[in-house]
Amino acid sequence: MEEKGYVATIGMFDGVHRGHQFVLRQVVNDARQHGLQSLVITFDRKQSLLTPLEEKTTLISNAGIDRIEILPFTDELKAMTAREFMEQVLKERFHVRILLIGYDNRFGHNRVEGFEDYVRYGRELNIEVRQLPADGEVSSSRIRQHLQQGQVSDAAQCLGHPYTITGSVEHGEHIGTKLGFPTANMVPHDRCQIIPAPGVYAVMVKLENSKKLRHGMMNIGMRPTFNGHKQTLEVHVIGLSKDLYGQEISIYFVERLRSERYFESMEALKEQLQCDAVRAEELLNKESYKHII
Repeated sequence: MEEKGYVATIGMFDGVHRGHQFVLRQVVNDARQHGLQSLVITFDRKQSLLTPLEEKTTLISNAGIDRIEILPFTDELKAMTAREFMEQVLKERFHVRILLIGYDNRFGHNRVEGFEDYVRYGRELNIEVRQLPADGEVSSSRIRQHLQQGQVSDAAQCLGHPYTITGSVEHGEHIGTKLGFPTANMVPHDRCQIIPAPGVYAVMVKLENSKKLRHGMMNIGMRPTFNGHKQTLEVHVIGLSKDLYGQEISIYFVERLRSERYFESMEALKEQLQCDAVRAEELLNKESYKHII
């Protein structure tokens, strides 16, 4: 049986943000209109990531894409020109019939080549190449900047969904328990994923084997009050006191409450944590946040 072929797009798709989602919708729509299948070609590249590979593929799949191909970012791949990539990968390997390119997307070893070059190569290879218009000023680099400044709500606006980190709970120093705010010491599954700026955040928490989302607050930082020497990610799940050690949890960042700072006494820190918890509950109970997940 002869393969129909694909409408495809290429990119890192880190974050699968609103701009990416626009491209994915166009790929799905064009595939339906032409009686073809939809294909996303992306790359397994280790760097500062917004979305680990598994989460990225889930988000792309949820957009209705029929097939996702993940290419290792090898030296051989990096050395390919745009034309070589179009011939050897798009045409010969995946039978791409139509290629949709984002407004600022470039590929191939020689990055001075652009859309007009891709169109010319496409004519030679019988691949129709079309460029999509810009959908706002959303970019992965802008989202990274928001996170590095602790602006998680701005990052969520760009992403179209809350910034999320998934990891495992490991044993900590039990300081939170002494303060009346037991915390889960979280270690992200993907060590390449970007961690938001130090501070205290209002978050939603999903526990292992549970669909329920719980209110919480997370501290990211060095714990200066206790002379900490390494960054930790500690989440307090409001109203929950059970042991979470060994569990996988997902953190959905909603809003930054404050920066991390030094406190003169345990009592002063405890009073501030009580204020943080009240503020977190106020934010997380707002109607505007109930649709985010």
